[in-house]
Amino acid sequence: MTIFSKIIAGEIPCFKIAEDERFFAFLDINPMTKGHTLVIPKREEDYLFNLEDELLASMIVFSKKVAKAIEKSVSCARVGVAVIGMEVPHAHIHLIPINKESDMNFKNPKLKLSTEEMNLIAEEIRSNL
Repeated sequence: MTIFSKIIAGEIPCFKIAEDERFFAFLDINPMTKGHTLVIPKREEDYLFNLEDELLASMIVFSKKVAKAIEKSVSCARVGVAVIGMEVPHAHIHLIPINKESDMNFKNPKLKLSTEEMNLIAEEIRSNL
């Protein structure tokens, strides 16, 4: 069972943004920018491009809804999308609010946000879904 499956099961706490029968979105606990969100399928699959076409397409549509809520909640020019897939063996999409391309550099120092601030960000994004 991956750490993401444990988050979905409620065994590990998270700052949940959205959920439906197939997907789950939550704030990254080591965010690159405020509002950095992960979207995952509930079914464990190591590699995003191993998902069936319909599931992958639906995941992108789910991600779009979350990204639109992020745009309304966090000051940014747009929401960048990244798929790396090496950190956790569970397919995931990074939705990262950005104002310039360098905001997407995964070598940048991660933000250190308080639990209170993370809760406020999550609440704001949820309110804009």
